[in-house]
Amino acid sequence: VWLVESGGGLVQPGGSLRLSCAASGYMFGMSIMGWYRRAPGKQRELVATATRGDRVNYADSVKNRFTISRDNAKNTVYLQMNSLKPEDTAVYYCYAKRILGRNETDYWGQGTQVTVSA
Repeated sequence: VWLVESGGGLVQPGGSLRLSCAASGYMFGMSIMGWYRRAPGKQRELVATATRGDRVNYADSVKNRFTISRDNAKNTVYLQMNSLKPEDTAVYYCYAKRILGRNETDYWGQGTQVTVSA
């Protein structure tokens, strides 16, 4: 499975960006897709995830500002980021989890840089 992110960049505080992650390869059982991020000097943290049934989960820090959506037909997950703050600056990683019975496998993209700065 390959996860390829796009859409990162430099944006001013209060601005918006939309990240996309296209998955390819064997997608059977890919139950969860989403986004994590790692800010400079910090550990990687969850941003948002979505199940195939569109059950979503957000970090408290991004609720009401970020929206995750998933297009299962295209094996793509999106993250619409509004009202961006400097503290949102991080490398954003696409994430996918395959669940088959008791077996779980995590997949990660290479990451895309998001910088929020005036």
